[in-house]
Amino acid sequence: MKQSEKPPLERLPGDMKFGLSVAHPCNYLDGPMAQFLVAVPGDTGEGLVDIAPMDISSYSALVEMGFRRSGHHVYAPRCPECDACRAVRIPVERFSPDRGQRRCLKGNADLELRIREAEFDEEHFELYRRYQASRHSDDVMDNDDPERYRAFLVDGLGHCDFIEFREGKGGRLLAVAVTDVLDFGLSAVYTFFDPEERRRGLGSFAILSQVEECHRRGLPHLYLGYWIEQCPKMSYKQRFKPLEQLREGVWRDLGEEDDDPLDLDLLDLDFDLGLD
Repeated sequence: MKQSEKPPLERLPGDMKFGLSVAHPCNYLDGPMAQFLVAVPGDTGEGLVDIAPMDISSYSALVEMGFRRSGHHVYAPRCPECDACRAVRIPVERFSPDRGQRRCLKGNADLELRIREAEFDEEHFELYRRYQASRHSDDVMDNDDPERYRAFLVDGLGHCDFIEFREGKGGRLLAVAVTDVLDFGLSAVYTFFDPEERRRGLGSFAILSQVEECHRRGLPHLYLGYWIEQCPKMSYKQRFKPLEQLREGVWRDLGEEDDDPLDLDLLDLDFDLGLD
């Protein structure tokens, strides 16, 4: 499996800018204020007007540096009082499913996977609404507005697949895994599924399927976004072993000692984005 020999910071274009969002209460931990470092390609002029599209090489390098995307915003935590967020990824060549994950694979062997380009689909949106209503009814992510759904998942950076999981051959839609395709991996952006099919473990099955898709494409890593040790909602990510975390600019197996080369403070701030 290929991997770039160039460090990710050296793969960024010279006109890449970085801005700091407005601080706001953290969505995952009580108490700390959250703040994001946001990458903005090209000459923005003022704020976020007329942003140039981000190319796949730049986006891939940023993900390798611990960034994530929501819609077309590419960001990394830069919180004033907290560093609990850890970017994590699965090294697919070293990953081996445990007993429970093998059961999950067997229990979902009847599902058909289809890969589609990112586009608005009414069937996807209805499933997303049902998922949101069951999982995030009291959460800021609760969202049944089609335009906000488009902005969150469909209107990305142009390197995105929607992986469908269907019952039988072309049957009922049970899950969708929104997956970005990077130069050297896949990024699991967001997965939503039928809340009445909890017994299937569709969230875990989606990750296992994305790992397999990495194998199929010859890509070495599956990026899972952020993991927070103190957040129960994120505990499922620890079950995928080995799991690598980015700590002080170095990817290491979760639990290994920290090192101290690159960190995000090496990136100069160009402006205050005013994003909240």
